[in-house]
Amino acid sequence: MASSKEYLEFILGQLSELEEITYRAMMGEFIIYYRGKIVGGIYDDRLLVKPVKSAISYMPTAPYELPYEGAKEMLLVDEVDNKEFLAGLFNAMYDELPNSKPKKKK
Repeated sequence: MASSKEYLEFILGQLSELEEITYRAMMGEFIIYYRGKIVGGIYDDRLLVKPVKSAISYMPTAPYELPYEGAKEMLLVDEVDNKEFLAGLFNAMYDELPNSKPKKKK
């Protein structure tokens, strides 16, 4: 099941307090970037984030879920209705996230 554009727009609205939130559509789902780093994505209309230490400590009871078959587990963000919570989560995670790999020239 692919994610809906409406859910993407809802999440982007919830993240509107943060600057430099971008996304990329990929196989019916959406990868979410914060200041150029991949934070997570929207999979089957669920916001999932990378399970870095800061995200785990910010959401200690968050369940791990698979974004799609064969992928690594990610953390499910339940508090998508809370803008302050989401901004705090993304800011807490930022320094721990790996830098995006430069695109290879063709």
